[in-house]
Amino acid sequence: MESRNNSLERYSRQILFSPIGETGQRKLVNKRAVVAGCGALGSVIAGLLARAGVGYLKIVDRDIVEESNLQRQMLFDEDDVRRDLPKAVAAQKKLQKINSDIEIDAVVSDIDYSNVENFTNGADVVVDGLDNFETRFLLNDCCVKNNIPWVYGACVGSGGLSMNIVPGKTPCLRCVFESEPPPGTSPTCETNGIIAPIVNIIASIQAAETLKILSGNIEAINRKLIRIDVWTHKYDTINIANAGAGSNCPVCIQRIFERLNAKTSSVATTLCGRNSVQIKIKSGAKARFEDISQRLKGVGEVRYNDFMLKFKANGNEITMFEDGRAIVMGTNDPVAAKNIYAKYIGM
Repeated sequence: MESRNNSLERYSRQILFSPIGETGQRKLVNKRAVVAGCGALGSVIAGLLARAGVGYLKIVDRDIVEESNLQRQMLFDEDDVRRDLPKAVAAQKKLQKINSDIEIDAVVSDIDYSNVENFTNGADVVVDGLDNFETRFLLNDCCVKNNIPWVYGACVGSGGLSMNIVPGKTPCLRCVFESEPPPGTSPTCETNGIIAPIVNIIASIQAAETLKILSGNIEAINRKLIRIDVWTHKYDTINIANAGAGSNCPVCIQRIFERLNAKTSSVATTLCGRNSVQIKIKSGAKARFEDISQRLKGVGEVRYNDFMLKFKANGNEITMFEDGRAIVMGTNDPVAAKNIYAKYIGM
């Protein structure tokens, strides 16, 4: 896909950067990228890739713009909040005004085992703007299976991580993180907060790695796990070249794609007549109510006993059981319920 006005002038300063040059820029305008999630990381990533001239962007996100997003999600404004715009649609509208030469596809949907391969079909790269490990592990299955490079990123508080997964060339996500954390143990933006500078730093690293991949500079990609804390000024890289060595990784070695087969994913079921959704998390680990309550007590009302934990905040109510199963009250929408669970408990 050549630029619609057949001019590369708008990218002249990028072309002057010799590792990209005109050859690399022409590759960019003919490449296809999927941004999975358009919250904090995804909104910055999408903006950078659109300005860089990546010819086709597919932005997939399940949520709408809320006022609390504006502190760190750079594509959105108060008008988007008033209009209840889905994040993917709001991003598309903004980015088409920034670069009308490229094609942008907005997809308002939850990413799950039934649609992830359709969403990533034909992509040259997938970039992680997600907020939970469950979907990242699913994305890892999908990209390894279909030989699609993808760029992982995550941040909370003042810290963040990023790494590249290029099937056949680097370890995959399961090599580095062998299993998802037990329910309620992962910090979330709702429980631990987040500051915008770390979002922009991690997203910028992800975008730079994406440009390397798409412009044909695959040998220049980072092959370590980057870890940054912008508040404590800590920056380090962790050598992951031997991650999973000898462990016979179930994904990239055995090629067993459990998440794509929905064998280890969460299941959200609407409970008839109760205005509630039950979410089953198949993590294999027991929830530690005492630890979870400590994380949640500054956010809302929480109490627990030996059998369950109850949490209330902002009109949301979650009843969580030891096996990670939870009932989210106040909605019949499985996607909304998963969003609430991920927001407070983590997935």
